[in-house]
Amino acid sequence: MSNSHEKVETNIGLMIVLMLVVAAVGGLVQIVPLAFQDSITKSVDGLKPYDALQLSGRDVYIREGCYVCHSQMIRPFRWETERYGHYSVAGEFVYDRPFQWGSKRTGPDLHRVGGRYSDEWHRAHLVNPRDVVPESNMPGYPWLESELDGSDIVAKMKTLQFLGVPYSDSEINDAPKKLEGKIEMDAVIAYLQNLGTNVKTRR
Repeated sequence: MSNSHEKVETNIGLMIVLMLVVAAVGGLVQIVPLAFQDSITKSVDGLKPYDALQLSGRDVYIREGCYVCHSQMIRPFRWETERYGHYSVAGEFVYDRPFQWGSKRTGPDLHRVGGRYSDEWHRAHLVNPRDVVPESNMPGYPWLESELDGSDIVAKMKTLQFLGVPYSDSEINDAPKKLEGKIEMDAVIAYLQNLGTNVKTRR
């Protein structure tokens, strides 16, 4: 027994192989069962995929790095649910690629921000946050008033449709029209106003 243990410890190649095997088995044991749990793979009742404007806003949100300061995952603890609303449920994120969960909160969690403020509030907040939240350390994003580029929206939605997001062909074909005359700020606001609205929140 001690001789075989010594062989493993003195043969770096063998040790690496064995470590990879142990890590792979451990990962499979944790990950594979999740694929068969309905609460993980099935959407919550009434969940709709992002429309063209919301999807474009999500892309701008990611481009601007909003996830660096804002998480979108409310933990099931009272001090979180009292502040932000109902805890996040896996079935709310089945159409999100990539997820915007995160754990960094320089700013508040945004998962239940949908419908809490008016579009005008969001617009003022994005241009200069201190106009509506004097103590905010968030930077302004006045450049989001530029025209929204929707040239790739059809390709994006077709790709998501291929990955299982239930877009109809008519929704995809009509997407460019939905973005006509819109600016990036319109898209970000539409995305924010949709966040967390599929589960009733406690106010």
